[in-house]
Amino acid sequence: MPEAYPFEITEYGPAGPERKQIQAIREVPLTIYLNGREVVTLLCTGKHPRHLAVGFLKSDALISDPSQLLDVDIADEDGRITARVRVSHDPFAGGREIQRSITSGCGKGTNFDRNVATISRRRVTSELSVSPAQILALAGELKRRSTLYDSTRGCHNSSLCTPQEMLLFREDIGRHNAIDMIVGECFLEGLTTHDKMIVSTGRVASEILLKTVRIGVSVLASTAVATSFSVELARKIGLTLIGNIKADSFWVYNDPGRIIA
Repeated sequence: MPEAYPFEITEYGPAGPERKQIQAIREVPLTIYLNGREVVTLLCTGKHPRHLAVGFLKSDALISDPSQLLDVDIADEDGRITARVRVSHDPFAGGREIQRSITSGCGKGTNFDRNVATISRRRVTSELSVSPAQILALAGELKRRSTLYDSTRGCHNSSLCTPQEMLLFREDIGRHNAIDMIVGECFLEGLTTHDKMIVSTGRVASEILLKTVRIGVSVLASTAVATSFSVELARKIGLTLIGNIKADSFWVYNDPGRIIA
């Protein structure tokens, strides 16, 4: 499927109106069903739908172990994608309600308060260490790989890294989706994450932090800034939180000893 579509637009500048050709990033709804029940519709690029669907369910604590997965069926028809996921347990036991939301990255998602309460009781204990030079190098690599952003200006990028190299790179119109793709792939492929870090673009709101903590990542770094609640949570649980990465500088909101000179 194409990542972007050409459109002719009118640009207004110092010389007046001018016709030009641009690329608009693809946007498609992905509806996730869990054991036949509709859970959520995400607006996304349509890339890696299996990883995105499973990652969303993992991030929202509707599944916790790969052994619970029975089947993941992806269908792409008429400009819509459906992901029908079957699991061995009943995620809706006890009358649990799932709030249906439609988001491209601006909504806070489902079951937010419950997730915060659960995560707040954790303590990040990873012995991962990373140097300032490595952080800047990984952010530079993220920028170099962001070709879809360069052509459309319409997506966010996230990556799973060791301090030495970038292992996974994902891009989507929503920063939440890009993170969930990584969560889903790690979950399905059994990739270890306690010794990894995430480097991404986009504001680090609390729901982004929750997604990364749920898979055991101990260092979260972004080229954008963090919200106050994210900083508070990072300090409470011991996550290393980095933001506002530029070519030669970055902010450290919380560092329990993982950044080394």
